[in-house]
Amino acid sequence: QVQLAQSGGGLVQAGGSLRLSCAASGRTFGNSAMGWFRQAPGKEREFVAAISRSGDKTQYEDSVKGRFAISRDNAKNTAYLQMNSLKPEDTAVYYCAARVTIYSTSAYISGYDYWGQGTQVTVSS
Repeated sequence: QVQLAQSGGGLVQAGGSLRLSCAASGRTFGNSAMGWFRQAPGKEREFVAAISRSGDKTQYEDSVKGRFAISRDNAKNTAYLQMNSLKPEDTAVYYCAARVTIYSTSAYISGYDYWGQGTQVTVSS
């Protein structure tokens, strides 16, 4: 069993930055690829970014490339999503997710086993 506790998020003006954190319990974090997804009101949950188990491979949704950066610290059992140059269309609830015992990244919701509680990110224009 893996529990993911998210922190960060909040309200920021367009062009600003935020960093989300996702702290994992248990011993499986180092064996898990991690991902970030988001869900805007009235829309389906969508992929944002993912990072492999060792952190050597990352994957991004096209609209966030060059603005967002996913990273992880296996010693702290924590994954991060650094969000820069934020736009109003980035407003959503953001979720972290874990693919336990899987090395590679995935952009599919079904590829993940555990989910964080979600955190609101609001970007004002």
